[in-house]
Amino acid sequence: MTSIHLSQAVQDLSRRHIIPLSGGKDSTALAVYMLEHYSSLPLEFVFTDTGAELPETYSYLRRFEAIFGIKIIRISALDLPELRVRSKNGRRSPFDVFLNEVYSGFLPSPQIRWCTRMLKIKPFEHFINNENAYSYIGIRADENREGFRSTTTKSDYKNSKTYNKTEGKTERGKPVVFSHLGNILPVYPLKDIGFGLRDVNNLLINSGLGLPTYYQWRSRSGCYFCFYQQIGEWQGLKIHHPDLFEAAKAYEITKPNGRKFTWSQHRSLEELEKIHKRYTLSTNEAQNGCAICHL
Repeated sequence: MTSIHLSQAVQDLSRRHIIPLSGGKDSTALAVYMLEHYSSLPLEFVFTDTGAELPETYSYLRRFEAIFGIKIIRISALDLPELRVRSKNGRRSPFDVFLNEVYSGFLPSPQIRWCTRMLKIKPFEHFINNENAYSYIGIRADENREGFRSTTTKSDYKNSKTYNKTEGKTERGKPVVFSHLGNILPVYPLKDIGFGLRDVNNLLINSGLGLPTYYQWRSRSGCYFCFYQQIGEWQGLKIHHPDLFEAAKAYEITKPNGRKFTWSQHRSLEELEKIHKRYTLSTNEAQNGCAICHL
């Protein structure tokens, strides 16, 4: 899909201008930049809630709203008409609904990232519907992330009894886009203006917003049980959010056929927490994982 240069997109008022926020530094810095330079545009700030985000993420988004006087539109997979969810009251999270009612307890993995497709991309596409829109994506000029490309060619999901578990498999692809639909065109402002990591950090600090506090122990935004986490990040989750670590452990179940579902392909979280060595995070940014969730 051909991207549109920032200078061209901001001149086009025939399309919607949508900035997806993940709660990460790059997408947030992009939002700040657009507010500072193109506040006259009818910008729409959108956060797709999986129901499994870190508490720090929710706090950071509320802080963004308070500082800039902006209302973030919150959407979720529970809004998808295909789900026929009668009520969103109570503790039903989008992830749990898909895990239990669509995927029969089949946890997502790096090979089958149904969480990205169904909890992030599909709600975003539903929100835009058939309208023409620009999707402003926070890829910096100093990085070369790869995006989500689904190999699914049929319907995205069927009911839990007939769903083909191989659907939603992904292959590594470029560039990062939130949708391959023709009515949603990607724009990469940070690339177009040459912004790198230092520029992003400086922009957030100088704006008064600062960086998300989870970067003190974690290298990425996204769900608290993200299967791309390093050992040190799992250990950080146990230290900072022991309740969420236990919640992540509870998802790791053994099926009647003896098959074990775990977040890590190498060990269960029960095994991981027995590791006495405290792993430090890499000083480099996390390049593996899903850019849609981690920007």
